Amino acid sequence: MFKLGLVINPIAGVGGSVALKGSDDMLTQALTLGAELKANARTQTALNILLPYKDEITVYTVNKQMGEQAAKSLGFNVELVYQTTSDDTQPEDTEQAIKALLAKQVDIILFAGGDGTARNIAKAVNLHTEQSNVAQVPVLGIPAGCKIHSGVYGITPIAAGRVVELMVTKQLVTLTDGDVMDIDETLFRQGVVKAKRFGEMQIPSELRYVQAVKSGGKESDELVLQDISADIISIMQDNDKALFIIGSGSTTDFLMQELGLDNTLLGVDLVKDQSLLANDMTEAQLWLQLNSAEQANVTLVVTLIGGQGHIFGRGNQQLSPRVIRYILQQPGGKDNIKIIATKTKLAELSNKPLICDTGDSELDQLLSGFMAITTGYKDQVLYHVASPQ
Repeated sequence: MFKLGLVINPIAGVGGSVALKGSDDMLTQALTLGAELKANARTQTALNILLPYKDEITVYTVNKQMGEQAAKSLGFNVELVYQTTSDDTQPEDTEQAIKALLAKQVDIILFAGGDGTARNIAKAVNLHTEQSNVAQVPVLGIPAGCKIHSGVYGITPIAAGRVVELMVTKQLVTLTDGDVMDIDETLFRQGVVKAKRFGEMQIPSELRYVQAVKSGGKESDELVLQDISADIISIMQDNDKALFIIGSGSTTDFLMQELGLDNTLLGVDLVKDQSLLANDMTEAQLWLQLNSAEQANVTLVVTLIGGQGHIFGRGNQQLSPRVIRYILQQPGGKDNIKIIATKTKLAELSNKPLICDTGDSELDQLLSGFMAITTGYKDQVLYHVASPQ
């Protein structure tokens, strides 16, 4: 019987769609702004991959939303190893749950969360390894947080499920050390990315399914970025009645600087007729804007996460499935999504595909295939966007 350890941080990612850029100490504010808890749904997406083998798996987990509900709803055999005392789960609950799972000698710990959750788990796993002098148990994350810099996550929830499937079916899986990274959320909300390495955990490393550590920092080639910005600005000049949604990232930040507009480095802004319409929009505000007045057309400008290749689902949860679908349904379809990146940034992906992890598998499939990437003035390359794993 395969022993699957499962821990869910139920509030992971709750601040993303409402532009809080994190979930730490933000639950009440996020829910007041209309945020939804999605970590359990993302966990179920991963566990769905394992349904053909559920009679061969026992899920060792925590009560309620920290694992029990997701596993039982899909019909898995569940054994509780730890119980929280309230619905308001804390980092200490995660650490105690990991301690209990390790005592059960599970084959792998699958967890859902973001970088903060990874830190909590690494702390518990590494402490147990040091104290017991035993081999470290493999760990793998289901991406559910607003920010995921760590290299211990599947590239999507489905990909995480695929890795566990390889283990359940006794296929050859390579183990390697994945870095646990996190950033200062206070600085993050001020537009400053300051990442720090907090350790490592052993992960089943299948390059098709496990993401790289996010690379940080601004692009250094300003001339190339000026050319990219000039291309997008020329599109704006030709479409002065169009609404432009500008996504997060240092490349889009450079575009906004070229426009002379205030920018939310880690948020979503609106531009019309080369003027700033709104800063740091939540998902609900975006949706209201799209439906409040007739738009001649809507263009979305995004970049990709360096080293990982994600274009949706990492740090831009404000761009929800319904927002993206609205844009795709405008005349022009996929052409309404402008992906901007330097060729250097694309080369750093080492031919790995771009990734969409919107939480809507049908939409991810719709976005798959080759898409044009603006890499200079009137200069584009076709790059492959992966189908859902």
